[in-house]
Amino acid sequence: MSPIVSGTAILFGTLVFLMLVRVPISFSLGISALITAIYIDIPFMNLFQKMSTGITSFTFMCVPFFIVMAQIMTDGGISDRLTKFCNVLVGRMKGGTAIVNCIVSMFFGGISGSSVADVSSIGAFLIPSMIKEGYDADYSIAVTCTSSVEGVIIPPSQNMIFFIVAAGSGLSISTMFMAGYIPGLLLTLALCICSYIIAVKKGYPVSEAKSWRENIRIVREAMLGLVTILIVAVGITSGVFTATEAGAIAAVYALIITTFVYRTMTLRKFADCLLKSLRTLSTIMAIIATSSAFSYVLSYLKVPARVATAFLTVSDNPSVIMFLMVLMMIALGCFMDMGILIILLTPILYPVAMSFGFNPYHFGLIMVLSLGLGLLTPPVGTTLWAGCAIAGVPIEKTIKGFLPFYFTYLIVLILIIALPNISLILPRVLGYVA
Repeated sequence: MSPIVSGTAILFGTLVFLMLVRVPISFSLGISALITAIYIDIPFMNLFQKMSTGITSFTFMCVPFFIVMAQIMTDGGISDRLTKFCNVLVGRMKGGTAIVNCIVSMFFGGISGSSVADVSSIGAFLIPSMIKEGYDADYSIAVTCTSSVEGVIIPPSQNMIFFIVAAGSGLSISTMFMAGYIPGLLLTLALCICSYIIAVKKGYPVSEAKSWRENIRIVREAMLGLVTILIVAVGITSGVFTATEAGAIAAVYALIITTFVYRTMTLRKFADCLLKSLRTLSTIMAIIATSSAFSYVLSYLKVPARVATAFLTVSDNPSVIMFLMVLMMIALGCFMDMGILIILLTPILYPVAMSFGFNPYHFGLIMVLSLGLGLLTPPVGTTLWAGCAIAGVPIEKTIKGFLPFYFTYLIVLILIIALPNISLILPRVLGYVA
């Protein structure tokens, strides 16, 4: 057996073993890369340099600001105001609370960039509320969990940042963000339509009407919080801010609003926000650092080239190759966490996609959306587990309620794959890509 083949076996064998015995993913990546480096005589200094480069890249600089911004807005009560605002907009429709759920997830996705954060915060309020109003438990969980996945493609998305860092080829995080807006809106619209059709069919209730005075107060309060999202979206879209600058300015604005206008942010609560953000950031930094070393060893072993050759033995048709890659990502997503898979698969599949002529940003969006389905499927499905835990319902009793939403999600994924302009038209109009 050649050193390349045996080195590849050691790399992935060690990684799988460490993950099976519950070693944290950052340590699993680093240890497997280190053991393989010893076997094939890669200098340790090369690995340490790659780890350092991974967390000091300009792309990564925006991450701390977005994490702090999300934490301030969550602890500052923005999610509650967004929910009430969406209820004013569509709450009087049939199954209005379900549609509110989809729309508020779109807004909150632009804050947290995390589906689990969405379910844990918004779902903790909306799932019990929907069940109390008369919605079936499986439907309430399915709407909440599926709509929360909007956050993986609606900027600022941590998963998009993972893809950009893992691709390591000078891609722009601002352009990647731009590619996510229209697909995110499309997914939101599709889930709203699905929710409405089911609500009408099952005769779900209409939300209770509020007075005009109350509605005006809710809208006025929510608008101040929504400006934070506009700073990110409009600032980056117009070219006024880079992603890093937009994150910093939005974090400061959120702090000012929650402290001096809403008066929900105290000094003690702000300190807690920073501590929570630090824990999240340290985890992400450790994963990115060790994944950079892991990716370097992958490249040294020529794993991407070998995978591309393997795909070519099946077909040289780009559509067939994309279908196989998406099928692989959906299957793996059922068994591994999304962020880990992006870090592991991007160095392998990204060069393959580029060799077949796919646009890098289009492929990145397809990867994030394909792996996002794994958040909703057992046995791993972190978002699915979170939703079921909140409702206190076993997973096996919710799957039937998820089926229409799985189907809707797949339709949106197929449309985005088949029609690249859905994701690329905004970056092209704004001059981000040719």
